Amino acid sequence: MIVTRRLDKISRLMGSRGAPSSSLKALELPGKNDGDAACFSSTYHYSSNCHQSPLNKVLRNLPRYVKIVEVGPRDGLQNEKEIVPTTVKVQLIQMLVSSGLTVVEATSFVSPKWVPQLADAKDVMDAIRNIQGARFPVLTPNLKGFKAAVEAGAKEVAVFASASESFSKSNINCSIEDSLTRYRDVASAARELSLSVRGYISCVVGCPMEGMVPPSKVAYVAKQLFDMGCSEISLGDTIGVGTPGAVIPMLENVIHVVPIDKLAVHFHDTYGQALCNILTSLKMGISTVDSSVSGLGGCPYAKGASGNVATEDVVYMLNGLGVETNVDLEKLILAGDFISKHLGRPSSSKTAVALSSKRPNSKL
Repeated sequence: MIVTRRLDKISRLMGSRGAPSSSLKALELPGKNDGDAACFSSTYHYSSNCHQSPLNKVLRNLPRYVKIVEVGPRDGLQNEKEIVPTTVKVQLIQMLVSSGLTVVEATSFVSPKWVPQLADAKDVMDAIRNIQGARFPVLTPNLKGFKAAVEAGAKEVAVFASASESFSKSNINCSIEDSLTRYRDVASAARELSLSVRGYISCVVGCPMEGMVPPSKVAYVAKQLFDMGCSEISLGDTIGVGTPGAVIPMLENVIHVVPIDKLAVHFHDTYGQALCNILTSLKMGISTVDSSVSGLGGCPYAKGASGNVATEDVVYMLNGLGVETNVDLEKLILAGDFISKHLGRPSSSKTAVALSSKRPNSKL
């Protein structure tokens, strides 16, 4: 009940922020001389590709290419109550790589007691060992998990901290400072083996227990992760309460202490704000985005918090903006269909649902 009140309070605070600047006018569709026919034609055929450059002054600062970090097999599946067979996880990873995704977070080397869904981490790593064309980072909460990951063949690891003291204690059972001490040990061990380390920060906008999180706290944790050697730091709106009005000051603070090319964003879509938050982040210089196929995922410590932003929706938006991802949207949708059918529920991707309904013999 307390968590629910907190989420309601945060959402009211977000909704009460000032109206957007009058300079942010609605974007007009390109005219007939700007390739609109090609865009609409390709959209109908399950792609939103528009290859013209985004010359509109509002979009001029968008990156030409965005790297998508697919977190579905780990972050997306870890909270599923029914155990997903290892073979299904492996097939999902294979399909994601076949779609063109080059970074797929494969699993996590955590205690099976806490995350039974990922107890097969070693088996998953064994099965994907020979898949070419992608990197497979894994989550390692401590030195024990790091050593197990290395023994299983991991070439890249990730650690996860929080900008909220309460969430840190609830999620990983230790304070922020204690978690950072753990991760310095992991980063040091990784450096000795020439392995890269990615850092995650949760609750960068709001916390289900503390409410709004000050941007300065996010910047502090990001700086600590960067200084210990994290090659990339992913900023996560774990409970999905953020709007551009909160994301902008958070990023402004972090960018002061960590180079922007070392940052990624990770938005949950609880309030339907993920895509606009991603677009805002791209306009500020971010060029790496985390997402989860079919919108899989959630937060076990925040009642009502929904899954990650769907990778299909991110790719569709980026295609429409003329931003390259090198991801085949149709193959990506097939991967989402595959895991959604196994889980026995519809995809949470609006793009996947809309485009799948246009297929011949669709039951949607």
